Amino acid sequence: MNTAPIANVWGVLALGSYLATIAPSIFRIVFPETKKNSIIKYLMKNRRQIGLVAFAFSVFHGFILVEKRSLDFFDPHTYWIYSQGVFTFLIFTLLAITSNNWSMKKMKKNWKKLHSLTYVALFLLIWHVWDKMSGQWSYLTPISLIGLLILAFLYVYKKRAAYQHK
Repeated sequence: MNTAPIANVWGVLALGSYLATIAPSIFRIVFPETKKNSIIKYLMKNRRQIGLVAFAFSVFHGFILVEKRSLDFFDPHTYWIYSQGVFTFLIFTLLAITSNNWSMKKMKKNWKKLHSLTYVALFLLIWHVWDKMSGQWSYLTPISLIGLLILAFLYVYKKRAAYQHK
């Protein structure tokens, strides 16, 4: 396995922070006994702030990669190659911009709908990590994929259980 470049370290920090924002709500439903867990309570209480940290880390990740690869934003091929990262970043940008009390008040129920895009990002990130790290895995790649796949599986389980109870 390769050592991880600094851009990948920023990416894993972004991913870890992001997973910390979605894990508590999934865990609370799939594992109801975790509702009283102090770590889950802390993460639930501070997940908007943690999400902003995740966004900042993803900005560093993307900036370093854009600089390193001298990407041409006027070339449509660039967007095709990096589509998962671009779409995920757009979702994270929308979520970061609206992660404040003012947006919650103005958007009301639409705020929750918008922020449910975070689960679309979850699946885009699996594709992103798998696609971009294929053939050049570092010690961070399996950790990233395992974390993403576990939470994606639990999310699908949560949705399936909710659908069956209707």
